[in-house]
Amino acid sequence: MTFPLETAANPEKLKRVAIEPLSRVEGHGKVTLLLDDDNRVHQARLHIVEFRGFEKFIQGRPYWEVPVLVQRLCGICPVSHHLAASKAMDLLVGAKHLTPTAEKLRRLMHLGQILQSHALHFFHLASPDLLFGFDSEVAKRNVVGVAAAFPDVAKRGVLLRKYGQEVIRITAGKRIHGTGAIPGGVNKNLNPEEREYLRRDLAQMIAWSRDAVNLIKRVYTERPEFHNGFGHFRSSFMSLARDDGALDLYHGGLRARDEHGQIIFDHVDYGHYWDYIHEEVKTWSYMKFPFIRSRGKEQGWYRVGPLARMNNCDFIPTPLADAERREFLAFGGGAARQANLAYHWARMIEMLHAAEGIAGLLDDDDLMGTDLVTRGEKALRGVGVIEAPRGTLIHHYRINEDDQVVRANLIVSTTHNNQAMNEAVRQVAMQYLDGRNLTEGLLNHIEVAIRAYDPCLSCATHALGKMPLEVELVDGAGRQIDCLAKDGDSSCAA
Repeated sequence: MTFPLETAANPEKLKRVAIEPLSRVEGHGKVTLLLDDDNRVHQARLHIVEFRGFEKFIQGRPYWEVPVLVQRLCGICPVSHHLAASKAMDLLVGAKHLTPTAEKLRRLMHLGQILQSHALHFFHLASPDLLFGFDSEVAKRNVVGVAAAFPDVAKRGVLLRKYGQEVIRITAGKRIHGTGAIPGGVNKNLNPEEREYLRRDLAQMIAWSRDAVNLIKRVYTERPEFHNGFGHFRSSFMSLARDDGALDLYHGGLRARDEHGQIIFDHVDYGHYWDYIHEEVKTWSYMKFPFIRSRGKEQGWYRVGPLARMNNCDFIPTPLADAERREFLAFGGGAARQANLAYHWARMIEMLHAAEGIAGLLDDDDLMGTDLVTRGEKALRGVGVIEAPRGTLIHHYRINEDDQVVRANLIVSTTHNNQAMNEAVRQVAMQYLDGRNLTEGLLNHIEVAIRAYDPCLSCATHALGKMPLEVELVDGAGRQIDCLAKDGDSSCAA
């Protein structure tokens, strides 16, 4: 698991390829590749070029504002930050155990988030590559092209996301940046009319989620390179797991397995995550590089997210999704367990689980209970961890005696996957880059490798407007060898 990402001894003598910005991902980033005269990849780096100082500027704010403030990090997964921060705030107010109504409403909110986020990524961002091909005509390789060629697929994607957002709206007050969770509980329950409203389309959502699993299963299994070659490497995985080993997206203990499937640590208290995880800082990226302490920074990096959760859990506590997970793990003798593009398959299994989980919760009368908040002995430190759509999300806060935040540390899902995305870039570049004949389709192969992780590069909203891309290949003497420009409308010109 040791990969020479930093072996460019004389970078000034190497050719440099830059992809800036990355497209169809949340946030902004770029990729640089250094090649020698034989076009051998010496260095591959994913750079995060934005800086967002949430950990600093929430200092001095009263702790009860934090669950609302930090979700402004993202317009795609605000619920994840809202709930992770709320779980940390629970400990500050001494709410070690929420009331049944509060916990189940939070779980319902979270499953709505999983459903809408997975639908957004798969149908809007990833499906153009999967349905048309990585180097297909760029004019149609987008969500508009999907809507034209596969109208039923596109429509279902929109309506699945809409349903997930309705779950969020009813439980959090708004589809984006709601206020449903508060320190120690929630601020509203579900009324009978809201429950019946959510039940109305739920059977259709489950059916469409099953169709989505079958779609990605067919695409994946019919393309051998998806599981045998494209950006393939082995790694460790980390996620939360329930006490009985089940998949749990809201709560659990930290579990990590190595690249051979052997347990590194299991059911550890995430309130002391720093005993197990350390973060390395590098000068060329605003995103840190976490690793498992016991394995060291060279061997200890890992992956999180849907693929990690499929590998780490012992079962999924909803029957349809669990059956799909068993088929996923059995495919090709376990060929999907480590494959980058298997993230898409795992993601759709989780979307099905979210739909099933929503159905189960809506049958629970605790959602309409009136006991919403609990309190206990106040503490000055709180850690909240949740499985966000993209993977394990850690929020850690300290406050003073005046209830002001004095320290915050956030390790977002994409940060955990940082080293893995860098390795995916390197592997795909080594497979497909020839160093001279640059094409838009070739560049897209590298972006596909990153896109599999559904990264939120700055944990911020999607950029709007034109996103031009210019790639220049120069030799060691600084002479231009090749150049490709990609306009905001994705047209390319030499």
